[in-house]
Amino acid sequence: MDEVQIISTYKTILTITHQMLKAAQGNNWEKLFALEQECKKLTHALITNPPQRILSADTQKRKIEIIHQILACDAKIRDITEPWMAHLQKLLTPYSQTTSAKWSKYH
Repeated sequence: MDEVQIISTYKTILTITHQMLKAAQGNNWEKLFALEQECKKLTHALITNPPQRILSADTQKRKIEIIHQILACDAKIRDITEPWMAHLQKLLTPYSQTTSAKWSKYH
């Protein structure tokens, strides 16, 4: 990837991350999951297509700025999803323990 492609990819990830935050805020878990998959594809593209040469100082600085924005958005998403996941785990734990207990009776 050249510098333009790299920055463009990071900007696209940032845009998707903002969409993920909106989806999380709206409890739209299907959309959040779909957007997360898009981010994974773009991240994979960055990993498997490293820069063709060392990034210029300006491009490196811009890349770091975008990454910081992505991480800030990700933290907000986690602030929304982690309590929900913990609640879901509590709801499923009694069922899981009951099912395990019943299963162990037969084996």
